Amino acid sequence: MQRFDFRRIGPHAIVDRLKQVVEQEQLRVDDDALHLIARSANGGMRDALSLLDQVLSFGEGPVTAARVRDVLGLVPDELYGEMLRAIVEHDAGAVFPLIERLLEAGADLGEFVNGAGETLRALVLVGVGGQPEGMTEGLLAVIRTYAPQLPPADVVRLLTILSESEERLSRSANTRLLVEVLLLRWAMMDRTVELSDVINALKSTPGAASPPPHSPPSLPPGQKLEPTLANVRSVWAQVVADARTRSPMLGSLLAEAEVVAVDGRVVTLRPGNVGHAEGLERQRDAIAQSLGRYVAEAPRVKIAARDTGGTPSPPERPERMTEERANAERLKTLRAKDPTLSAAVDALDLELLE
Repeated sequence: MQRFDFRRIGPHAIVDRLKQVVEQEQLRVDDDALHLIARSANGGMRDALSLLDQVLSFGEGPVTAARVRDVLGLVPDELYGEMLRAIVEHDAGAVFPLIERLLEAGADLGEFVNGAGETLRALVLVGVGGQPEGMTEGLLAVIRTYAPQLPPADVVRLLTILSESEERLSRSANTRLLVEVLLLRWAMMDRTVELSDVINALKSTPGAASPPPHSPPSLPPGQKLEPTLANVRSVWAQVVADARTRSPMLGSLLAEAEVVAVDGRVVTLRPGNVGHAEGLERQRDAIAQSLGRYVAEAPRVKIAARDTGGTPSPPERPERMTEERANAERLKTLRAKDPTLSAAVDALDLELLE
């Protein structure tokens, strides 16, 4: 027994071949109808010809896109437009009526999800200057309408959510519930913004945040600060950032530590919790080296014990470093370095994605 795997045919080639057949048979078929048939054929020329014959056998007169959808059970373009509107406007309440309309029209929810993925892919193409293929004019008009309101970065996040849900959709006995949850996640998803855009917008707004009281003073190149508590605290964000470039774990430990005293050359740190003390002790030389870039007289580092209030208590269990925790600590460091960003985080409830 031999098996031959043939490559799939592109939608443009299928449409061109269907047009030849239609002209030879002197049939009246709309271009949008041919595009729908080509998409449904999924790269198979024989399947496309069979679908065309199937559509022609149902009804008389010109073959329109609406007729193809009725015969093949395809989802109308306007429902994808309603889906995009709900996403753009964060209208989670529109999800349930949309699913009801799909079910009342006899549409297959799996087919709808596949079409939604193709629609989002077309949005990305338009957003980066490309041109989608195999789309009806009606769907292209919908995509061009919403493309300016959905940046490619947001659409990629929507597609990521879709890819995470596909396996569950294929195995679930309750497809409707999973599709509703998918659309709700899309409608409730926050939009991404560039930090530079937020900062520039806040800086141009009257009453924007002023620099913190301990912002590092401007020094000539090569000059360092005197070892005082205020000066060390003013450069602590830079020390944390320097440490993070060499060791993300050390940077995370320092981000939670507090500079509590400076006595001559000795800088005393209080760890974020008891479990951090041992790690800071092992890295005292590295911390002193980072401090020495900003503070004169080669500082030494001392790790202070946390005050337990006089009553012995079980040692704190070191917190597990997760991706979310690392992002939160990184955002904390960025806020310490830029007061305008700190104001943006408070005003807009921002979170660091990557």
